Amino acid sequence: MDRSDVERWVDGYERVWRTAGTDRLGDLFSPGASYRPSPWAPPVEGLDAIARFWEDEREGPDEPFTMAREILAVDGTTAVVRVSVDYGGHGATPAQRWRDLWVIGFDADGRCVAFEEWPFAPGQRDGHEHPA
Repeated sequence: MDRSDVERWVDGYERVWRTAGTDRLGDLFSPGASYRPSPWAPPVEGLDAIARFWEDEREGPDEPFTMAREILAVDGTTAVVRVSVDYGGHGATPAQRWRDLWVIGFDADGRCVAFEEWPFAPGQRDGHEHPA
């Protein structure tokens, strides 16, 4: 994998997120891929489970958002990408802003085998506070 391969994969991720249904997820993820929506969450395992997870997490293909990304590192089959997503908010859903780090492991075909997201939203605890 190189930076252009990762850029194409991230473009595909955004395109599939904006597409109705989940039929194209197999273009991005291997059948046995794991998808961890936060470093503390249990992984979602397998393409069918990832498809259900995506459908539960998004409002639909017309969900208004802008997405920017910066590829921070590519080392062999692993990449780290900084992603900024701003949801426009509509209906009952308020506007939201997220800054994420994605750690992505790829197979030889360029499909993701392991996806781990480190999402942060404004006002979210930054990890520096310690519980009492």
